[in-house]
Amino acid sequence: MGSFSIWHWMVVLLVVLLLFGGGKVSGLMGDFAKGIKSFKKNMAEDADESMEAGADKAGGTIAGPKSGTQASATTRETTATR
Repeated sequence: MGSFSIWHWMVVLLVVLLLFGGGKVSGLMGDFAKGIKSFKKNMAEDADESMEAGADKAGGTIAGPKSGTQASATTRETTATR
C-alpha cells in the first residue's frame, strides 16, 4: 500500500489530460524545456565572465587585521585608488 502502481499513474495521467487537454500539457512542457535551456545558457555565460574577470585581476596580497584609525585610513586609501 506504500507505493503507487502503474495503474495509479495511468489514472492520474488520464485525469490530467481530461482536465487540461493534450495541447495545454504539451505547451507547458515546451515552455519548461525553454526555461531550462535558457537557465543553462545563462549559467554558462556567467561562468565564462567570472573566469575572464579572474584572469584580468593582478595577484595581490591580503593584509592582516589592523586596529583603530589605522584600519579606516587604509580602507579609505584603498577605496580612493580604485
